[in-house]
Amino acid sequence: MNRSMRASGNSTLRVAAAIVLLPLVAALGCNRAQSQDTGAKPPPPEVFFVLPQLRQVTDHEDFTGSTQAIRTVQIRARVSGYLDKVNFTEGAMVKEGAVLCEIDPRPYQAVYDSMVGQVHLNDAKLKEANADNSRAKGLANTPGAISLQDRDKFQAAEEQAMATLETSKANMATAKLNLTYTKVLAPFSGRISRRLVDPGNLVVADTTPMSTIVTEDPIYANFFVDEHTLLRVRRLNTKDKVKSMQDTHPEVQLGLTDETDFPHKGTIDFEDNQTDQQTGTLQLRGVFPNADRLLSPGLFVRIRLPIGQPHDALVIPEEALGTDQGQKFLYVIDDENLAQNRRVTVGPTYGEGMRVVTDGLKPNDRVVVTGLQRIFKSGQPVTPKPEPAKVEPAKVEPGKVEKAEQEKTAPPKAVAPATPAVRDDRK
Repeated sequence: MNRSMRASGNSTLRVAAAIVLLPLVAALGCNRAQSQDTGAKPPPPEVFFVLPQLRQVTDHEDFTGSTQAIRTVQIRARVSGYLDKVNFTEGAMVKEGAVLCEIDPRPYQAVYDSMVGQVHLNDAKLKEANADNSRAKGLANTPGAISLQDRDKFQAAEEQAMATLETSKANMATAKLNLTYTKVLAPFSGRISRRLVDPGNLVVADTTPMSTIVTEDPIYANFFVDEHTLLRVRRLNTKDKVKSMQDTHPEVQLGLTDETDFPHKGTIDFEDNQTDQQTGTLQLRGVFPNADRLLSPGLFVRIRLPIGQPHDALVIPEEALGTDQGQKFLYVIDDENLAQNRRVTVGPTYGEGMRVVTDGLKPNDRVVVTGLQRIFKSGQPVTPKPEPAKVEPAKVEPGKVEKAEQEKTAPPKAVAPATPAVRDDRK
């Protein structure tokens, strides 16, 4: 009896709990369905666009080259001897005609003095021969005073003395020239290298290198053009009835390894007469002014060679381009604000961070440049906004930055205590 009463009580409790929970479950289900039906979709992603810019550009090709001094000379002595002095500073600029080194001149001075004495001696002998021959010619007018044989001997003696004097003068000039060669002079103005021979060492004529001088302004830049580019340039020149690059001296640009652009301007002054069969390239050379001495011989540089005449082209920022399986593409926003994938053909770079588009783009196309990571497929709705103009950093006058830094680090100035106001009760 008790067991049946307990079982009926438990079932009654379960029924009551189900009756209480049923409205709550129904209310939660209705709220969830209502939230699913009335929930708002997220807005399209926000992207920024720019319009292509029409610019006048010139097609070009980039190459790798190296700089070379216009004049390079290895300093060697023209006479042998022991090195006495080295008068130049290593790595400094030297002027044309400056005395770089001095070889012991005493042996050559002695030879020169000997040659001077020999000239004086032969000059005296010539005077004696002239006098003898003059007397012989005077006696020739007197019958029987001198034979024809003796007269010819005096004439020959005078001519021999004259020849001996000329020989001694030539030897004296050679000795004087060798004496001047004991001072090694700079053949032109330029920068000299380190000293290769110390004073006291024997220098052999035309053999012992002593240093090297190179010019720095202007400077050459050698580079090699491939056959494809070479033929393209020559066909354009033939079409426009233009001579070779060596004759027209077209402009060429140069950039260093730490430069993103090609700020150095020069001209082509040499084109080789044959193509290297092993590399299939032709050597060209540009000459560049180098007044600031930024360029030095032996630098690896980037060369930009313009090809053809300037023409109008569309230019867009480089960051707008993407690559898919080796092909360039970008996203263009259509009239319905849908981002459409557009394959394009690009040309050379233009300025800093810009790229020329030769095919696949129109002047009024809105090109996405910021927010590309928010576009997952072509035809996706977007919220387009114009790309804000880049604001250049404010220019600070020289000295203001240092002054501002000093003010930041300077200790705070002591502030005088405020003077308490005096109350005037006379009013």
